[in-house]
Amino acid sequence: MQNTVLIIDFGSKYTQLIARRVREQNIYCEISPFNNLPQDLNSYKTIILSSSTASISHQVEPWSDFSSIKKEIPILAIGYSAIKILKSAAGKISLSKSEDYNNTHLKLLAKEEKLFSNVSENSAVWKNKENNIFNLPENFTALAEDKNGNILAYKSTDNPIYGLNFHPEMHHSSEGNQIIENFLLKIADLKQTWTPSAFIDSAVDKLKATINNQKVVLGLSGGVDSTVTAVLLNKAIGKNLYCIFVNNGLLRKNEFQSVLENYKDMGLNVKGVDASENFLNALKGIDDPEKKRKIIGKLFIETFDEEAQKIEEVKFLAQGTIYPDVIESVSIDGKSVAIKSHHNVGGLPEKNEFKNCRTAQEFI
Repeated sequence: MQNTVLIIDFGSKYTQLIARRVREQNIYCEISPFNNLPQDLNSYKTIILSSSTASISHQVEPWSDFSSIKKEIPILAIGYSAIKILKSAAGKISLSKSEDYNNTHLKLLAKEEKLFSNVSENSAVWKNKENNIFNLPENFTALAEDKNGNILAYKSTDNPIYGLNFHPEMHHSSEGNQIIENFLLKIADLKQTWTPSAFIDSAVDKLKATINNQKVVLGLSGGVDSTVTAVLLNKAIGKNLYCIFVNNGLLRKNEFQSVLENYKDMGLNVKGVDASENFLNALKGIDDPEKKRKIIGKLFIETFDEEAQKIEEVKFLAQGTIYPDVIESVSIDGKSVAIKSHHNVGGLPEKNEFKNCRTAQEFI
């Protein structure tokens, strides 16, 4: 954790984009929802607080207790979080009825400030029209404002806490990447060591330590997520990895056989199961896309489980899941409507006796 960024998600639509911007700097980060934080926040080198779809004018404002965080750990608060910090410290915030976003421009007030190193005067940034900051509480100082005097960036004079009342992660903020880079490298003093080769070595070492010499069964789809997981597991445990590729009848022409051949060339131990007839029969007469996905997911689990039980003494189930699947299937508070369901999101069925092996997605 010594060179790791923790991003705390308050329900922002852009949290994953913040993570992407961090990782583009070859720096490892993890995302945790505000209501399920890691036990030791002080094990992270720095913390970024996301924005939120909530408003500070709402009766229920998502927040967490950060009193346990050591004062020397740098914190970057974006949008809602930056406003929430000031509100907690009796800052003067104005609200408008509009919840739209617009471009505005930075007027830098502290030109020697590390956060804005190599950032142009009058640089365009993207902010929510609803919240404007006019006055800062004691122990906070303004770093940038717009042409109307609304404060766009501030920092604490007591702790390395920085607030941005705009979204540097969005491409509308023309030099947002530079601002994020400045915070990570010049303020948080992080090292750019999270490269693809370093990730592979780290992931394989963690898998070896977790699994030891036990067997793992993995469901392959032919896609990037499960294939990456399979390759990493194969590097870690070799012959103890058992892969199952289920044909659900919805693959491209000849894809089932061609994928099996490709996996064989990669040295993976894969069993192909043609269950296309069962899937197509179950989908007859179903028009609703979400119902179709539910049927496919249920049949996939049943088919996979039946084949997996034929392998003796398997202790772990591995899954490959990319972030978009997680975002579309669930929300951090369970209140928002899911975009669509994915069969590889949601954990193991209760009747399943496998342990859940950490996947490639969990390491990135």
